[in-house]
Amino acid sequence: MSSLTRFTRISSALVALAALAGCARTPQPVHSFAEGKPEKLSDWHLVEAHDGRLVANTDVVPYDLNTPLFSDYAHKFRTVWLPKGTTAKYDADGPFDFPVGTVLTKTFFYPKSGGEAKAVARTYDTSRDFAAGAADEALDLAKVRLVETRILVRREKGWEAIPYVWNAAQTDAELARTGDAIPLELVADNNEREAFTYVVPNENQCAGCHVANVAAKAIEPLGPRARHLNKDYSYASGAENQLAHWTRLGLLAGSPDPARAPRDADWHDAKAPVADRARAYLDINCSMCHSPTGPANTTALDLRSANADLRRLGVCKPPVAAGRGTGDHLFDIVPGKPDDSILLYRVTSDEPGVMMPEMGRSTTHKEGVALIRDWIAATSGNCDA
Repeated sequence: MSSLTRFTRISSALVALAALAGCARTPQPVHSFAEGKPEKLSDWHLVEAHDGRLVANTDVVPYDLNTPLFSDYAHKFRTVWLPKGTTAKYDADGPFDFPVGTVLTKTFFYPKSGGEAKAVARTYDTSRDFAAGAADEALDLAKVRLVETRILVRREKGWEAIPYVWNAAQTDAELARTGDAIPLELVADNNEREAFTYVVPNENQCAGCHVANVAAKAIEPLGPRARHLNKDYSYASGAENQLAHWTRLGLLAGSPDPARAPRDADWHDAKAPVADRARAYLDINCSMCHSPTGPANTTALDLRSANADLRRLGVCKPPVAAGRGTGDHLFDIVPGKPDDSILLYRVTSDEPGVMMPEMGRSTTHKEGVALIRDWIAATSGNCDA
């Protein structure tokens, strides 16, 4: 073999190796913007779509909740990122005290149903959402449709909410200051179909739901609280309790052993007591407003899971104001009589001005309604006195 031929082959091999090396993607560092609202979700480098997957960047940690907020049957992929060298402070009841620069993301998506663009699966099965070999850390874009990603960023003046809507190509999400309305069709396992409009909230609506303390008028995270996070998560490194995982990574300080931390039930766990499941469901879906500090505190209704006052829970409590929102019922909860209870009437309705929660859904959560019905039916007592 001539020297020229040998040189040519070696050069070709080096070029090929260089090309392969170029295919090995090096993620850009996370960018937590101190101000402003980037036009593209990818500008943050928190979660990005590439190679057929939605993946979290290095040091961006996925998490889940024991019982999630109902959002028209959407599945959710949540992440948290803290600036290097910083730590969140544990709180047993309220939101953790996250440092400035923290960014939370929540990506709303649906499993695909057939080849129709608008058709999405109405299912609680998440086993096919994630890419093979990625545990619960990367979504398989061949099997799911991304709808929106909401960002909560902790800035010097407080938390700020920024919504993004995914493009049709599923390559990136664009800033949606004014929200959006996306026509979709839920398809159940039995092929029952329900057309609805998926509503992406605008910036003000995002902020409205996250003001859990009306006096402070400041928005705050709702999900990352001890009672919601106290569960195992399937990480690439193996299953681990989330509070323990965050502590081990140095993201959380002051957390007790998970066995001593509060824990809400999984609303969908048939083995758990129905009362625990219903209280967890009302906690995550309603207590951001219905608590002593929430925007609906004038109703005197406290739907936090830790509330032990049955009257404030709504049992035999008359409404503060009459009107069509009561359905002509006399009490929020009538023990043993779900159909006489205002609470069930409002969570069943999808009519504006009646439905509860007021925002965040366009459909009725059938399984959630059934849970609340079973709980009220099993509640003892009467409202005759």
